[in-house]
Amino acid sequence: MGPDINTAIIILFLSFAILLILRMPISFTLGISSLITALYLKIPAATLLQRMVNGIQNFSLMAIPFFILAGEIMGQGGISKRLIKFANALVGWMRGGLAQVNILASMFFGGISGSAVADTSSIGAILIPMMDESGYDTDFSVAVTVTSSCQGVMIPPSHNMILFAMAAGGGVSIGQLFMGGLIPGIILGIALMAVTAVIAKKRNYPKGKKYSAKEIIKVSKDAFLGLLTCLIIVGGVIFGWFTATESAAVAVVYAFIITFFVYREIPLRQLGNILKKSLRTIAMVMALISTASMFGWLLAYLKVPELVTNALLGISDNYVVVLLLINIMCLVLGCIMDMGPLILILTPILLPVVTQMGMQPVQFGAMLILNLAIGLCTPPVGAALFAGCSIGKIKIEKVTRASLPFYFMMILVLLLVTFVPAVSMFIPNKLM
Repeated sequence: MGPDINTAIIILFLSFAILLILRMPISFTLGISSLITALYLKIPAATLLQRMVNGIQNFSLMAIPFFILAGEIMGQGGISKRLIKFANALVGWMRGGLAQVNILASMFFGGISGSAVADTSSIGAILIPMMDESGYDTDFSVAVTVTSSCQGVMIPPSHNMILFAMAAGGGVSIGQLFMGGLIPGIILGIALMAVTAVIAKKRNYPKGKKYSAKEIIKVSKDAFLGLLTCLIIVGGVIFGWFTATESAAVAVVYAFIITFFVYREIPLRQLGNILKKSLRTIAMVMALISTASMFGWLLAYLKVPELVTNALLGISDNYVVVLLLINIMCLVLGCIMDMGPLILILTPILLPVVTQMGMQPVQFGAMLILNLAIGLCTPPVGAALFAGCSIGKIKIEKVTRASLPFYFMMILVLLLVTFVPAVSMFIPNKLM
């Protein structure tokens, strides 16, 4: 009598859960749980190794190291300061102006770094102390910084979109995914600015300086070269000038020139430290992708996506109910796991469910990534939340309470993306 499939599924998820509870690094958790299950199924270890190697032998994945490096160069090279000045010229005059600047700067910077944690670290390190000195409550300052950083994973370019495209089996255009996240990212920023305006008026936070037209033009020119990075990447992909990988490589060269030969805020010898820091991040991401590929192959081997599809449709065949269940499940998982592994694990499981119900893969990608972005700023493992609390030197509990109005607006935007296809599909349908 051969191995039982149901037993193998239990072994896979139980070992994964136990290792996760024991705080094992996620790449090791994925690899060890896959290996234990494979031993039970009598699958040769060589087969798993082949799946790991195949998982990272994808040309599109080369974009991720380049995006990480470009973001690191520009994050340390003065671009964040210029974006903050530009945002300040546009919205700093409003009540609670520094908080509005925080959100708008995150929108700009997110379009360059594509990372919520990088956004929180770069923008927060400058604005959280400034907001504290201007009379803002620290819990509010950190809450604004952390929640607004989630725009970074939506507004293109976003390496999370590349992960989704890979996990979806390569049948989804990275360019369409980039464009699918643009409007949801902007709507998210506007929603957070609306909440901030209400709170700022209630607490009578200060207004900032009102810039003259001449000053706005001067600040805009200074920030333009940094903002051009995003236009080069996204425009190149949309108009077919180069692939996502080629655009990321161009972004690195452009970031290098602008940082070291135009802005010149850091010396060229600093490049070694930037490369080391980038390499650590890249190594973690690639290890995660390789082990998640092995885990995903086992899921397909055990027909887990088919079982989940049948289970969800067995509860209800109502489109609204199924999507609400998926969102609730993803929100809960996002609170206890990082975004990258969840994209790689959940995409092959849930994509067949939603496509069977008529949802476009691009819309699902926008929905899933926005959903998991909320997890980046929620306890107990929100990476952006930890980064913000570290900068503000404040307890997570206080920031979580201050973030509740922002969480509410983020969930409203999530529901909008989930049930109104045009929000994520309008630009891809028009341009591509």
